[in-house]
Amino acid sequence: MQAVDVIIVGAGAAGLMCALTAAQRGRKVLVLDHANKAGKKILMSGGGRCNFTNLYTEPDNFLSTNPHFCKSALARYTQWDFLEMVQRHHIAYHEKKLGQLFCDNKASDILEMLLKECADAGARIQLNTSITAIEAKDGGFTLQSNQQSFNCSSLVIASGGLSIPTLGATGFGYQVAEQFGHTILPTRAGLVPFTLTDPALKEFCTALSGTSVDDCVVQCKGQSFKEDLLFTHRGLSGPVILQISSYWQPGDSIEIDLLSDRDASAWLLEQQALHPNMELKTLLSECFTRKMAQWLCEHWFANTPLKQYTAKQLSAIGQQLNHWQVTPSGTEGYRTAEVTLGGVDTQEVSSKTMQSHKQDNLYFIGEVLDISGHLGGFNFQWAWASGHAAGIVV
Repeated sequence: MQAVDVIIVGAGAAGLMCALTAAQRGRKVLVLDHANKAGKKILMSGGGRCNFTNLYTEPDNFLSTNPHFCKSALARYTQWDFLEMVQRHHIAYHEKKLGQLFCDNKASDILEMLLKECADAGARIQLNTSITAIEAKDGGFTLQSNQQSFNCSSLVIASGGLSIPTLGATGFGYQVAEQFGHTILPTRAGLVPFTLTDPALKEFCTALSGTSVDDCVVQCKGQSFKEDLLFTHRGLSGPVILQISSYWQPGDSIEIDLLSDRDASAWLLEQQALHPNMELKTLLSECFTRKMAQWLCEHWFANTPLKQYTAKQLSAIGQQLNHWQVTPSGTEGYRTAEVTLGGVDTQEVSSKTMQSHKQDNLYFIGEVLDISGHLGGFNFQWAWASGHAAGIVV
């Protein structure tokens, strides 16, 4: 039986932050993970460059059935606090766009920083260790694993959600929460591409697979985002689609503005007056790739010189470009989702300490909770903030 002050289950972003914070307070900390490597999601994030936080982090960037829950932790450990650690470790970084901070070099810089902070503070990390049973005992916990037994005073669940199972994601955290009487709010994939089964739409996306459109505005149920859109052989992707997917429910339609920088109807009429002999395909090639302009003219609009369209026809074409209605058939699911929506009900957890209201000395941090951020470094900032909130009290 190995006895420590704190056991953290999960060697991801939240778990490592909690470990280094608690160990720096002099607590004897052990991090357990069933994977063969710590921080796998950190390593693959941001295209291998790790979008580790966002300069404009605010509570409004997060989804939860309890929207006030994230405020306390985010206020007490901010993006500037994490940035201070990054700068202290001399990690080169840059702002890509919209406040998104990425490593200049590679994501492993962030992971190595966290592991060094853990090592310097004395926190130990044990991999290839699967927990088979947890029991509350004498104000603390006894854990059985595939290797040995453990005792701890405080237990932190930082095992993440269900997204990207190939990196080791499981429902372990939800099982522990349910064991101790917690409510699990329905989970689903978030920040995930859409799939399309409508034959015409599928043909459109397949034909344009790999083509992107800059700065589209996509709306769904009163929410809207402006970012790049990407056509895939399965459907629609790109940052703007990932963002809106977290608000979409099966059966909902989305509205896509392919020319968000202009009133397309007015622009087409203006161009008709200026360039009456120009073909529509040629004009649309100024806004989209030549391939996309050709496809639109072959399948959506006839391709003739602008002077041959009536004002009503050009207005209809503009409407289609500014207000394209699409009903996705589904999403690509947890396989490619960046986050899991839903999770442990935050009404049953302290927003200040992350401690369970159902079981003393049991804590939940990171993605296992019903808190999900927008795309752009917000989910990492939640990992740092919630991990720190628990780390200063466990």
